Amino acid sequence: MEMPREVLGFWERAGAVKTFTHPLDADLLDAYVPRAVPVLDYGCGYGRLTAELVAAGYADVCGVDVSRALVERGGREHPGVRLVHGPGLPLPFGDGAFGAALLFAVLTCVPGSGAQREIVAELGRLVRPGGVLYLSDVPLQSDRRNLARYGEYADRYGTYGVFETPDGGVFRHHEPDRLRGLVRAHGFTVEAERTDTVATLDGHTVERLQIIGRRQG
Repeated sequence: MEMPREVLGFWERAGAVKTFTHPLDADLLDAYVPRAVPVLDYGCGYGRLTAELVAAGYADVCGVDVSRALVERGGREHPGVRLVHGPGLPLPFGDGAFGAALLFAVLTCVPGSGAQREIVAELGRLVRPGGVLYLSDVPLQSDRRNLARYGEYADRYGTYGVFETPDGGVFRHHEPDRLRGLVRAHGFTVEAERTDTVATLDGHTVERLQIIGRRQG
């Protein structure tokens, strides 16, 4: 998988200097991700959550991101944390190399359905049987601001929930059942869910959906 040029370009330029805000849920992390297992943070950006995992006692953590600019920024901000530039799929790891994978606010940055499926399928390959996919993303919102932009861009992108931001980003909010379906379609059973409210890159708040998927096999 190669990211569309316009999507990747945003994360090499305007997106590369943003402060990411999508937080870990310590209770879910403690309950479902053992500290002894190797953990992949896919779409790690500049390693904000990767570094938090290391600080929380996870000894074997690897962050991967498609943006070279973000990975280089992470090297400056979090020296000693393992961050890898991974511009395409498959990733350079063996089947079942990880006991858990995090996918935090990544699908919202990948508007294409095919690319989303490829990402979750790759995590299904990389997470060993019995391991965990911890997905956290943004479902469709019901406020006036978001409804307006869903409607504005639906015809252009052919998908309700995709929208542009003034600084050149293209993002997607999802039907909750689509997120559940992606998890289930690629070898995971949904073991837990949680919703709460989080800040966005532009200072607004949204409801998020967190899903814990257990790898079958």
